[in-house]
Amino acid sequence: MDSVHLKYLAVNPVDLKWGTAVNSAGFQEIAPGMDYPPRNHPSRYIFTAESGRILKEYQLLYITEGRGRFSCESLGRHKAVSIESGMMFLLFPGEWHSYHPDRNTGWKEYWIGFNGHFMDNLVEQKFFSKENPVFKVNIHENIVNLYNEAIAIASAQESGFQQMLAGIVGRLLSLAYFYDRNSQFKESDTANKIGQAKVMIYDNHMIISPEEIASRLCLSYSSFRKTFKEYTGFSPARFINEVRMSKAKELLTNTSLSIKEVAYHVGYNNHDYFFTAFRHMTGQTPAEYRKMTQGVKA
Repeated sequence: MDSVHLKYLAVNPVDLKWGTAVNSAGFQEIAPGMDYPPRNHPSRYIFTAESGRILKEYQLLYITEGRGRFSCESLGRHKAVSIESGMMFLLFPGEWHSYHPDRNTGWKEYWIGFNGHFMDNLVEQKFFSKENPVFKVNIHENIVNLYNEAIAIASAQESGFQQMLAGIVGRLLSLAYFYDRNSQFKESDTANKIGQAKVMIYDNHMIISPEEIASRLCLSYSSFRKTFKEYTGFSPARFINEVRMSKAKELLTNTSLSIKEVAYHVGYNNHDYFFTAFRHMTGQTPAEYRKMTQGVKA
């Protein structure tokens, strides 16, 4: 694929209301020994590796071959991070940064530049931060395809193209977040442990406790609880309750079991406690939920 630089993409007020507006997209291959940035680099984005630059947009870059170095203000101007193929890194508006490929290897880079309150909100909610701008995602065809699709859409600039590009940006950010988090857990065997824990919960949700799961995994309960919540977003006890409630919803909808029988089948020996827990988690009583989904009186 030849180098492609698409800049100054048209953005109107309606595009901004959508939540994401894309300003630039592109691909370029830097051969070993080649100057960087190359002479055909867009003047709006030109910089030298020594001086760096500051942009007014976010940019998400993906390196598919080669290696290089990346620096930014939040990590320290004199602290360069190694970038390998299969990594993505995020540039933030208003923050100084610099990056370049290794002269011995060069690299292939994809990028997309964007702004909007969708991304601002993700940063505010700490899904992305200046302190953690690098993502280990490995090489995935679906990521490459998304960048190439963005380049094609940006080249044509048909009506509604910004909304299409906004969807691609959202997907790329989701994949960066997803693959990076899972790579971290896989390196420490966490994914395998949590997978085992989930199987235990699904198979034994009526009787199993978080403490018993930790014991079977040969982990301390405090360590297991912390790791499980980091991985799933739920405490083990909350996850067990979620599984129980999901099963309860299924039984209320698809069977004629009494509510007391449903409570027993999902691990609640106390009918009143099941009633309270179900209403707390769903906003409805079991009878109200059954009436809504089944159309019969409990």
